[in-house]
Amino acid sequence: MKTFTSMEEAFKWWLTTIYPTLPAEVKKGKLTYAWRDFTYNRGISHSRMKEILSEFGEIEVLTLIKFTPK
Repeated sequence: MKTFTSMEEAFKWWLTTIYPTLPAEVKKGKLTYAWRDFTYNRGISHSRMKEILSEFGEIEVLTLIKFTPK
């Protein structure tokens, strides 16, 4: 299990580790568009990244917010 500090970090890891190993027929369509959008900073939502990551493994997103009153 790998842990990341942000969705962007997890997606970047997936793009550099998993994506290159996929067969060409799998890379077509939405995966290619996601790669291009992320790589060239064209904009990709967290929900789209999460959807793609969940196709290739289990993903659990936890949000931690700490507030300390003055």
